[in-house]
Amino acid sequence: MDIEQVDVTGLPDDFTDVADRVLLDVREDDEWDAGHVRGAVHIPLDDVPARFDELDLDADLLVVCRTSGRSIRLLQYLAMRGVDGACVRGGMVAWEAAGKPIETGRGQPT
Repeated sequence: MDIEQVDVTGLPDDFTDVADRVLLDVREDDEWDAGHVRGAVHIPLDDVPARFDELDLDADLLVVCRTSGRSIRLLQYLAMRGVDGACVRGGMVAWEAAGKPIETGRGQPT
């Protein structure tokens, strides 16, 4: 199954006011607190099936994790249920390597 991947350089630094795309961060709470993309939706991977209704499926779904492994697994699961999405290639490791801003758990840009 081919999963679409997008490069971090083509994504906005802040998803707060982005209406047509949702950035879903599926990392664990401690990873999220250490640094995340402003405006991303945080649902840890294991919680996604139970919280699926929290996602805006009218928007393009982008999934991010640490390096892409969990994102790919989730997108394969969603594809079997008829939901399309794309993986952020390289995850938050690539995001930070590209010098893109992150927020800590307290919402402080770093």
